Amino acid sequence: MGATRAWPRKRLRAALAVSACAAVLSTLGIAAPAYGDALQEPAAEAADVSPLAGASLPFTTQEAESASHTGTVVGPDYTQGTVASEASGRRAVRITSGQRVQFTLTAPANAVTVAYNVPDGASGTLSVYANGQRVSQRLQTTSRYSYFDAPWIAGARTHHFFAHARLLLGQNLPAGATVTVQVDSGDNAGPYVIDTASFEQVAGAAQQPAGSLSVTSRGADPTGQADSTQAFTQAVAEGRGGTVWIPPGTYRLTQPIYVENVTLRGAGAWHSVVRSSRFINQGSSPGNVHIRDFAVIGDVTERVDSNPDNFVNGTLGANSSVSGMWLQHLKVGLWLTGANNGLVVENNRILDMAADGLNLNGNANGIVVRNNYLRNTGDDALAMWSLPAINRNSTFENNTVVQPNLANGIAIYGGENITVRGNHIQDTNALGSGIAISNQAFLQPFFPLAGTTRVDGNTLVRTGAMNPNWNHPMSAIRVDAYNHAVTSSVQITNTTIQDSPYSAFQFVSGSGQGLGASNVTVDGATVRNVGTVVVQAETTGSATFRNVTATGVGAAGRYNCPYPTNIPPFQINDGGGNSGWSSTWNDCGSWPQPGQQPEPPDPDRNLALRRPVTVSSYTEVYDGSRAVDGNASTYWESRNNAFPQTLTVDLGASTQVGRVTLRLPPSADWGTRTQTVTIRGGDSTGSLRDLVTQRGYTFNPASGNQISQALPGGTSVRYVQLTFTGNTGWPAGQLSEIEVYRS
Repeated sequence: MGATRAWPRKRLRAALAVSACAAVLSTLGIAAPAYGDALQEPAAEAADVSPLAGASLPFTTQEAESASHTGTVVGPDYTQGTVASEASGRRAVRITSGQRVQFTLTAPANAVTVAYNVPDGASGTLSVYANGQRVSQRLQTTSRYSYFDAPWIAGARTHHFFAHARLLLGQNLPAGATVTVQVDSGDNAGPYVIDTASFEQVAGAAQQPAGSLSVTSRGADPTGQADSTQAFTQAVAEGRGGTVWIPPGTYRLTQPIYVENVTLRGAGAWHSVVRSSRFINQGSSPGNVHIRDFAVIGDVTERVDSNPDNFVNGTLGANSSVSGMWLQHLKVGLWLTGANNGLVVENNRILDMAADGLNLNGNANGIVVRNNYLRNTGDDALAMWSLPAINRNSTFENNTVVQPNLANGIAIYGGENITVRGNHIQDTNALGSGIAISNQAFLQPFFPLAGTTRVDGNTLVRTGAMNPNWNHPMSAIRVDAYNHAVTSSVQITNTTIQDSPYSAFQFVSGSGQGLGASNVTVDGATVRNVGTVVVQAETTGSATFRNVTATGVGAAGRYNCPYPTNIPPFQINDGGGNSGWSSTWNDCGSWPQPGQQPEPPDPDRNLALRRPVTVSSYTEVYDGSRAVDGNASTYWESRNNAFPQTLTVDLGASTQVGRVTLRLPPSADWGTRTQTVTIRGGDSTGSLRDLVTQRGYTFNPASGNQISQALPGGTSVRYVQLTFTGNTGWPAGQLSEIEVYRS
């Protein structure tokens, strides 16, 4: 079959945009291959599922770059917007005509699912061989569901490069058998980039349950030719209180169905397939809905946040369940609103979503989401939003998340007594962390974190990413006081963080407001090979760390530079048992780069530069951070006609100091003036002493509008405070820079 170029990169429609989250096959046969090129021997590398945490899965995944191949390895690459950056392990194998990737089975299998990329606009096939014999049907490959753009999301770039294709091999292969994907004559969609192949033993189709009502008895077409919407609608209405059966086949639905008090069951996700981009879209249901054991595969080719292009959009009602499903090529797997008390979502595969995998969008009480596999989502893989109603007592447990290529692996936005336990998350790409615990309010009303948020027993591999909006990285685990301070208990326990490209734990106020993150405990964590730092603290607050061990730290143990600089630094409390991360990145004027060791501090540097500063008052936008920003053209100004006024700089630790330089803007517009100032210092703000008694300092633009004052010999202080009691040029304290030097 030849390639077609029917889908150029057009995946954008700036419809409704409120956040970085969404608002709202089997074949067989034989033939023989021609082997020409010598195979490259596999490299030793783990597949994408860790035994430490995550879902118990019916398949085994192998990395293409770890298999034998005649192609070219792409990556590793963590750069947003590259194909390799969206591959698991950040590496994959590119193959062109005559080239192949050969996998050796580690367990019996009769089916394969391949994660692949083809060029934008391409569509075609890829040949598959079992033990050297070509199966008669080929994998269908297309870029139709790739190359998405979301320009309304700040910092987003073209993404969603990979998709999945699955194939029944027509035979039961033992462990040790080989399965090969190869570019043969007629496979014209290439070059192909192969990320992984997942192998499994698919059971035969299940039999119809006794007493159930088959959709085919109401006219559903298992060939997929006719529209089966009316047949499904009639069957689920007549089948209330019982089971509606979806026999093996492919069914096409063009409108969503309404469900209540019914079990909707298929013969297995490889056997019963529904083609629908909007399967359920309902605002209410009395509940008792159970959906299981079939596939819903959509045709969502662009992300439109105002469209309900989801498997479930809305509510299933109380005491419902979703299990054994294969969901693919939709906007969102499940976007749940309304009353879903006691819902269980388990044992599902959610692949190639344009946005979230699952989002509990308010009023989620006692919901359990467990043992699911989510890969290649275009936004948060699993999210809870406590808006417009609070989420309570809900759990994400033992899920495996791979390659969410825009946003977080798991995100908790507000909520009371939320649990994130035993999940495996890997290869987050852009605009997100592995796990985010956040008080970001996308809409109102929003309900901040309350009760106890438990984050326990999770494994994170290559998680965290550069945020282009902040121009600095996001950690594997992020606690974010975005719109509200974090004051309720957050317990992060028994964590494994492996190969984070940047940092392990982050404390931030992502809105730039400097709101605090407090009452946080990190107890029991193993951190291996972080690119930059273990703790990245960018706001005020405190956390207690206990039994946190780190090896392979790239730059330093701690980065503690609050923003804005007029707030106190983050308190890192040592609860004992910590090792490997005691060093500190000292330069708050620069971000550590992966593997960059801190330079020895310049003994002649300005010790006050970008250090935390507090002021007694300020006028309009002229806050204290302007006095330590290194820019003499910006300035702090206190409230007018209200002397005395103070400005206090925290140097971070008791430090020998010998000189203070004070500056006003150098512009001639700032005429000569004399300010009366006392310089005080000490190791705590409650025990400051006079270093230089009150005196007048004249600032003259002819001499640069600056003065220098020597301090008494042997002075060591943590805090330097200026007290202003007069100003001949303006009735307020004014300062563009305070500079503190050792000598």
